[in-house]
Amino acid sequence: MPSRLADLIRRARRLATERDRLIDALAAEWTRALRGQRLSAADLDELWAGLTEEAVRRGPHGRGQGTVQAWRAETQEVIARVRAKVEANLRER
Repeated sequence: MPSRLADLIRRARRLATERDRLIDALAAEWTRALRGQRLSAADLDELWAGLTEEAVRRGPHGRGQGTVQAWRAETQEVIARVRAKVEANLRER
């Protein structure tokens, strides 16, 4: 059983690393898309809220992959991380 646990831990770390890489790539794309657009803070709030709701709506509901609440929480966490990176990048210039 200990080797099974070690395998699960390695898999979780690998998935977390991949998720972080994807978030970084997504943030870079959004930064490029939004740079120079002169969006207000309210515009950005609406953008992130809309993206979150769209992602929740398109979630894997009814396919045995967790509850709507769990999917919403995961989506909010990912969007918050992307948002923080994008907004920090936009402030740099």
